[in-house]
Amino acid sequence: MAETNGGSNTNTKNGNFICGVVEGFYGRPWTTEQRKDLFQKMKKWGMDSYLYAPKDDYKHRAYWRDLYTVEEAEHLTGLITAARESGITFYYALSPGLDITYSSVKEVTALKRKLEQVSQFGCAAFALLFDDIESEMSEADKEIFQSFAHAQVSVTNDIFQHLGQPKFLLCPTQYCATRAVPNVATSEYLNTLGSKLAQEIDIMWTGPKVISRLLTVESIEEITEVLRRRPVIWDNLHANDYDQKRVFLGPYSGRSPDLIPKLRGVLTNPNCEYGANFIAIHTLAQWSRCNVDGKRDLTLNDSVSADIKLETETEDGVVGEDVPSTISPNMYHPRHALKNAINDWLPEFNKKRAAWGVIAKPQPCVAPTVPIPIIPSVNTCMSLTTTTTSSVTTVAPVSVVNSNHLQALAEVCSNVTGNESFIQPPPGPIMNSLVSDTKVVSEPLLSVVNASSSNNSIMLNPGTEPMDCNTTPNNSPAHIAKVNATDDDVMVENTSTCSGTSASMQVEIDGTSPTINGSQMIVENDNDNHEVTQNTENDLPEVKDEDKQLTHEDLSLLCDLFYLPFEHGGQGIQVLQEFNWLKSNAHVAIKKNKTDDGSGTADFDEWQARATKMDDMCKAVNRLFQRLTYCDNRELLYDLYSYIWDMRGVIALLNSYVKWLGFSNGWKETFMSGDQEPWVFRGGLTADLQRLIPVDSGNDLFVYKAPEVPTSKIYTIRPYLPSDEDAVYAVCNRINGVSGTSAVADRLVGGYLTLSPEFCMVVEDEDGIVGYAVVALNATTFNQKMAVSWIPELQAKYPLDDAINDLPSSVQESIRYFHSFTPEISEQLCRQHPSQMMCSILSSVVDQSISKRLITCVLAALRANGKIFYNILGLFSENDYLFCNVSYFFFKVHLEYIQ
Repeated sequence: MAETNGGSNTNTKNGNFICGVVEGFYGRPWTTEQRKDLFQKMKKWGMDSYLYAPKDDYKHRAYWRDLYTVEEAEHLTGLITAARESGITFYYALSPGLDITYSSVKEVTALKRKLEQVSQFGCAAFALLFDDIESEMSEADKEIFQSFAHAQVSVTNDIFQHLGQPKFLLCPTQYCATRAVPNVATSEYLNTLGSKLAQEIDIMWTGPKVISRLLTVESIEEITEVLRRRPVIWDNLHANDYDQKRVFLGPYSGRSPDLIPKLRGVLTNPNCEYGANFIAIHTLAQWSRCNVDGKRDLTLNDSVSADIKLETETEDGVVGEDVPSTISPNMYHPRHALKNAINDWLPEFNKKRAAWGVIAKPQPCVAPTVPIPIIPSVNTCMSLTTTTTSSVTTVAPVSVVNSNHLQALAEVCSNVTGNESFIQPPPGPIMNSLVSDTKVVSEPLLSVVNASSSNNSIMLNPGTEPMDCNTTPNNSPAHIAKVNATDDDVMVENTSTCSGTSASMQVEIDGTSPTINGSQMIVENDNDNHEVTQNTENDLPEVKDEDKQLTHEDLSLLCDLFYLPFEHGGQGIQVLQEFNWLKSNAHVAIKKNKTDDGSGTADFDEWQARATKMDDMCKAVNRLFQRLTYCDNRELLYDLYSYIWDMRGVIALLNSYVKWLGFSNGWKETFMSGDQEPWVFRGGLTADLQRLIPVDSGNDLFVYKAPEVPTSKIYTIRPYLPSDEDAVYAVCNRINGVSGTSAVADRLVGGYLTLSPEFCMVVEDEDGIVGYAVVALNATTFNQKMAVSWIPELQAKYPLDDAINDLPSSVQESIRYFHSFTPEISEQLCRQHPSQMMCSILSSVVDQSISKRLITCVLAALRANGKIFYNILGLFSENDYLFCNVSYFFFKVHLEYIQ
């Protein structure tokens, strides 16, 4: 398995098995440069096919009738040529199903015309994709075709013959078992495809579900019998366009190599972020070269496993599944494949690459004035079923396309705007990946449509499964409704929606940044991290400090934290298990803190040891995060940064809470009830970790925005210590613009630090404390103690005399407050909202999530002390003070910023 060169891949060499990549997701397409890089990697790894099907590349789907311009033709021709030079079959796909009328001669002619143009670019393999569309035919089609399947078969066979029977793929509307009506075996649609579609055309299939955890031999045999041909698997295992907070870096898994002889091929539809797909594609390539299932045969086949040594513990001491340390070249084991892939991935981080833009994933479409909700299931269907590749020997030889060839195409390309007979989609932002090598251009398309309205508007089915909310993608601009027309003239009303995609990380671009075709390159000004340079393939990587160099162990941790849709990696599971154990056994630490009688020492030692282990894991994540920000490959950094930033913040929050548990003596067992309300969490391990935080509700606390430019800055939230008093006072004075006196700090924070220190938290970076949260568990009791123990001292410290008239107004106000002390909160409000908190953070803390994480940690501490009934309805404000509407709690959130 250590062999990564594709020369030994006999499965793809003999032409019987297609293996490659389908760019079929929703969101920003890959760039021309990234696709060419992909072709080179696929050649190296022995893969043979690439399917061009980016859902939001506008001339692929929404504007499928439009011909390519000369500029677009040059880029597409360059891609096709680059693929051929790397030995990769380039499949060009169109998705006309949103609004095509199958019985219209003009529609079919437009489809032929578009594919003919692409064939002149040198393309010799094609695909038609009918996924994620309504299965109801138009009235015109019902008069001609017996069924929806007959309509698709008719058009597909016609196109196939018209193009000279090239390699051809079809993605059906029923592309997985859960979509088959009523089931796979008796589906009239699938059986019609199997019996009527030309045998040379290969059919795509995603497996039992849109995202299939397992593909079994039995399920493949069933669909093979129905389709009368081996399927090409469109594999969504690593697709992440349905969840804003998930990226998948685990190995190809859940598919035994036993499947290979029973399949026509496998194309992986991976993460939206190109740089995040190294593991997914590399491990698929390894899988395609094997014929022995390592996970099964290591336990069932003694003759295979006799000489194989097993590792049941990773380098980090994580106990997990048996992983072979040595393995035969024809045996596939996911963890072993992952190890090989990481070895080859590590050098990619040292290649100099500039970042050219943020990654845009699909997002629910809303009016600009309406806050975008965190609803991972809306508009999240990855290109769930698009086609791949298949070999057909009847394809005519394709001549190499050169610049003269392109000139000869100028005439046909110049007619791109001459489709007057078709209603064009309305104005709306579009994405075009074929006008620049390094950039995907997104700009409004200026076309005006005056089409009559229709009552046949397509609505999202509220019952769709979470992984596929775009069954009838009404967020694409050209598929909302159909109206009756003549056979040769189909009028289509198109409604533009979802034009504004939400980036996984927003980057504010300076107006002076260099541009390509009107699009700006991201220029980072964080000199502490990295200085962006242009791509120079031959440049040697800069020598970095050892502490700034990513290691194999770092990437192994990264992959474990973002593993697979149905499975966390070993180190991710360990974080979950350790924190859950520490939280469940916190009474051991609290009891030890309350008593010094020596009882329970062994249990306390175990708790402390595991708390130290939790702290070590947090430090490992911090180390990974910082080293990633120093890497030369800024494009790869921007692909991954928002994910690891979010994960690091959550793990740091858990670690802060563990430190508070070990420090505090106010814990109560009531917080272990586990009666948690269902939150709207982000997906993956991040969500599972958040669920462990003992805060019952408050969705806003988990809505973060990553820094606009990657930074290696680490902020730590920890319990307040007596030695922190001077630093907290300094922060308070700085925020309030006071110097030379501590009167203001004595008023705002002194009482909390003196009378309620066990609930106070601080935020620090490498230079010291930059923020704090001070809390009183019971405001009424706290105010009583203030009146008896704290205010008299301050009255003596700050006499009320004429001398104060020369002091700043805030100092005067504080001194007068001491001498006329009255609780700021009424008794009635204290009864309804017994706890009181003040949070202050310096403006130098640009990470907007820190204040929310700080408050979350405080809320967890409060809940651990019996305050289990509350409902946070609102948090945070740009105002100096914000009184939050909190049931059973009162918070005085003082978000102060120096100017």
